[in-house]
Amino acid sequence: MVILQNRLGGPARCRAAAISLVCVRFRNHLPRLGTNRTLVSLLCLILATPAVFCQQFPGMSASAPAEYAATVTLSTGRVAVVKAGESHTLMPGDTVKPGLEVFTGSDGYAVFQLQDGSSFEVYPNSRVLFRSNWGNWNDIFDIWVGRMKIHIEKIMGKPNPHRIHTPTAVISVRGTTFFVEVEEDSEATVVGVDTGEVMVEHRLLPTGKQQLLRTGEQLRIDRDVPIAKARIARDGVLRATMRTLSDVLYAVAVRNQNRGAGGVPVPGGGGGTTPLPGDEGPSAPPPPPGGTSAPTTSAPPAPPPPPGN
Repeated sequence: MVILQNRLGGPARCRAAAISLVCVRFRNHLPRLGTNRTLVSLLCLILATPAVFCQQFPGMSASAPAEYAATVTLSTGRVAVVKAGESHTLMPGDTVKPGLEVFTGSDGYAVFQLQDGSSFEVYPNSRVLFRSNWGNWNDIFDIWVGRMKIHIEKIMGKPNPHRIHTPTAVISVRGTTFFVEVEEDSEATVVGVDTGEVMVEHRLLPTGKQQLLRTGEQLRIDRDVPIAKARIARDGVLRATMRTLSDVLYAVAVRNQNRGAGGVPVPGGGGGTTPLPGDEGPSAPPPPPGGTSAPTTSAPPAPPPPPGN
C-alpha cells in the first residue's frame, strides 16, 4: 500500500484506488448478493471513511495528533527526513510526524523534543523510523542502524511506558535515560542504561522473558544468541563513550547554530532552511534539558551538559 500511495501521488488517490479494488473484487458477486444490508453497509463505510487504508501504514502523510510529533531543537550536519519518497533537510523548529524516517549523514546530529518532556538524540550515520505503529503510539522508534540517546520523561513522577524496536531487540522503558546502538552488518543491538531501568527481550528468539538492565549496565543482543546467554556488562563502556560523544556533538551543534550554520542539504532532497509544509521556522538555540542555557556569542563555548544529564 505504501508503494501504491507513492505511485498514485498521495493518500487521496490511494484511497480512491483502494475503493476501486474493493468494487472490482465484489462486482462479480453483486448479482448474487441481492439486498444483503450488512455487505452494503460495509461498502458504504469504506467509501465514507477518509484514507481508511492509507493511514495504517508508516510513511503516510495522514493526520496524526500534534502531541505525538517530535520537534527539532538542535541540529548540525546532514540531518533529514523522508517524506512521500523524498528527503528534506531538518532544521531547528521543524517537526517530524509519526510514520516518517529520520536519517543522518557522517556529520549529522540532532536533538528532538516530545510534548511530554521526553527527548532523543540521533547520532551520525543513523536511520530511525518514528512512531510507525499507528495502533500504538507508545511504540516510539524502530532503529534500523546507528546510535541514539533516548530520555523518557516520567509523567508527574509516574511511569511513562514506551517501546523501542531494533532488528534484534525490543526495549521497554517507563521513564529513564539510555543509549542504543545497532550495528549495520551484524544487526546486533547494544543497550546501555544511563539512569533508571529498561527491560530488553530478543526480537528474533522470543521466550516471553525480559532481561532487566539497571544504571550503568549494558547488554549486547546478537541475532543467533538467546538473551538468556547474553552477558550483562557493568563496566559502562557504551555509557561513557556515548556521554562523551553527546557532549562533543551538542557543543558543536550549539556553536554552529549560533553562527547561523544549519544542516547540510541532502542531495535530491528539499534542502535549504525552508520548513516542511505545516511546520514552524527555526527557533533560538534551546538550553540542554537539565542544564544551563546555551551560549549566545559566537565564541566557542565550553561543552554544555548533554540532554538528559
